[in-house]
Amino acid sequence: MVDHALDAAGLAAAGGAHLSGGPPGGEDGGAAGQDWLEAGRKLFARPCRFVWAAQALAQLPAASLPEIAFAGRSNVGKSSLLNALTGQTALARTSSRPGRTQQLNFFELDGRLLLVDMPGYGYAEAGLQVKQDWQGLMFAYLRGRATLKRVMLLLDARVPLKPVDGAAADLLDQAAVVYQLVLTKIDAVAPAALAAKQAEVAAWARRRPAVHPEVLATSSTTGAGIAGLRAALAPFAIA
Repeated sequence: MVDHALDAAGLAAAGGAHLSGGPPGGEDGGAAGQDWLEAGRKLFARPCRFVWAAQALAQLPAASLPEIAFAGRSNVGKSSLLNALTGQTALARTSSRPGRTQQLNFFELDGRLLLVDMPGYGYAEAGLQVKQDWQGLMFAYLRGRATLKRVMLLLDARVPLKPVDGAAADLLDQAAVVYQLVLTKIDAVAPAALAAKQAEVAAWARRRPAVHPEVLATSSTTGAGIAGLRAALAPFAIA
């Protein structure tokens, strides 16, 4: 099993999912958490550039740097989140047309980390063959990529969990990839509704064998939770 596989017993010992918009080390982060916040700030202030695109397994770049993949339903805000993370406005191209990303896009961050924008799932207008091709490529990438350290599974805070989200999580569980849930667009949700959404997602996560216990909450519009997400990703970058 490749090195991104989850130790299920270790996750069980962690006590299930909990919610955070902050750095590793607890809600306030503590000294260690503050160190990771600063490490994340410095890392994501460095240059980030598009380096590769793949529509088939044979087109993947040679494995080199650690990789963090971003997955989510079409129109969940993946491109906007990647732009917010890197402090750029057009690193990942956003579109009003869901399902625009139909390949794996690789972005190199300071020669230390690769960010991978995965195709959005659940786009109703995509043809059946296209959907099957996406799923096949994603599963092959997830299962066989030794340099893949974590998948960030994005969930829109404004809408209920959908069957396609469960199907995507099933795919990640089957591939034995550690993945972490990230709520997006929390600025568009009232506090009471957001609290309910967080409880729903936390309960859903506890039933999943490969999910990381910490659920992050973010807004690309206001920047809420972005520092915490950077801090969560900073430990994966090479020194």
